Amino acid sequence: MHSRAMVDTSPDTPVRKRGLDPEDAQEALDRVHELLRRQRMVEDLVHRQEEGDARADVVESLVHRQHDAELRTLLNALDPADIAFILESLPTDERQAIWRLVRADYDGEILLEVADWVRESLIATMDQEELVAATENLEADELADLAPDLPPEVVAEVQKGLTDEERARLSAVMSYPEDSVGALMDFEMVRVRDDVTLEVVLRYLRRLQELPDHTDQIFVVDRQDRLQGSLSLGKLLISDPDVKVSDAMDTGILSLAPLDEADEAAAAFERYDLVSAAVVDGLGRLIGRLTVNEVVDYIREASDEQTLSKAGLQEEDIFAPVKSAIRNRTPWLLVNLCTAGFASFVASRFEETVGQIVILAFLMSIVAGIGGNTGNQTMTLIIRALAVGRVSSANLVRLVKREFLIALLVGLGGGLVAAAFAWAISGRFTLGLVMMAAMILNMMIGSGVGILVPLLRDRFGKDPALGSSVLLTFATDTLGFLIFLGLATIFLL
Repeated sequence: MHSRAMVDTSPDTPVRKRGLDPEDAQEALDRVHELLRRQRMVEDLVHRQEEGDARADVVESLVHRQHDAELRTLLNALDPADIAFILESLPTDERQAIWRLVRADYDGEILLEVADWVRESLIATMDQEELVAATENLEADELADLAPDLPPEVVAEVQKGLTDEERARLSAVMSYPEDSVGALMDFEMVRVRDDVTLEVVLRYLRRLQELPDHTDQIFVVDRQDRLQGSLSLGKLLISDPDVKVSDAMDTGILSLAPLDEADEAAAAFERYDLVSAAVVDGLGRLIGRLTVNEVVDYIREASDEQTLSKAGLQEEDIFAPVKSAIRNRTPWLLVNLCTAGFASFVASRFEETVGQIVILAFLMSIVAGIGGNTGNQTMTLIIRALAVGRVSSANLVRLVKREFLIALLVGLGGGLVAAAFAWAISGRFTLGLVMMAAMILNMMIGSGVGILVPLLRDRFGKDPALGSSVLLTFATDTLGFLIFLGLATIFLL
């Protein structure tokens, strides 16, 4: 069991602040780096000076405790989100050292904030007692976020301390698919009946210790908890207190089902500028709400996954051991090696052509590169459109025509420039025409592949971005070489 920083309730305990400025977190990280560097340097110096002396261990221990106290003071004044950022930015050994200095009552919030790969490394250093203490005060939806990374015995132990209602909520959230609204919703919300006055609602709100985060509206339900509408806080404050809720509420509100896809919910939040939305079951009963902070987190994580997927990568700890990084990166690199080898094989079939017109060896990389760039632009747009639900069978044909027309027109303009360049450096007008034709055709191929690969992967339920750039490079390199050298063989020899 590793030593955890205990909660200091003395008057000198640093006041915890909210981390609202990313620069604050960066400054804190720089300070942590500096303190760790100084700690290593001083301890090494003390060790060398006192080597062989019986006091060496005592002096080194005192120096270590002094630096730990400085680090603990710095960390305890930060918001859990800032501490999470610092932990994600440190190598594994330093991360564990900092984690031991964090106040134990921050553990649960920090585990929620850190990336999955960091969370796993932190949980691995904690025993069952520490994990139970860190998670026992979390809400059901928060505990559901951590549950997949926690040992089953910890989850079972925490559930013992929950009420029947909380256990039911936890089971419900954990039963929904990962990318569904139900997996993201929370249960903390304010609800009222429609037959009371606004004065009654105001008195009810004043009795609450605080409003749930991101409360912009109060949900109105009937006696069976069926959603009737919502009452915005703004309208509640400016309306006559004697008005009934039924007369002041808005009935035309957006509601979501727990099995709705999170992507669709995110698109709705963006389209309607929502802060929160009700989640109702099949009978129309209010069971939770989705808030903008959960939507933003989901969008950020999906964006990160998409960026990595385009390069054929999965999320990894940037400070993880080399072996694990190799396992993550090797598969698509091997695929890329095979595709590049095949492209080189195609080029080698035209050895005689290149031998007679050496300048082709310099120009064919331009053809392949421009085709790849065109395809990458198209692919990026298609993947983004798929992510926000803007591609459907109704507009697919028009979308394909548009992208091909753009590729053709850009290809004509770029092809004329490339043709003039090839003519200028070779003195052969026909080589310029071959260069222009090859560029146009390969840009059309790049555009086609940029559309086809994401659509097919999405059609079969796969990540549209995963390895897409590798497949695109294979197509534009191989076919670009084949078209350019093939045309050169036909028209220049």
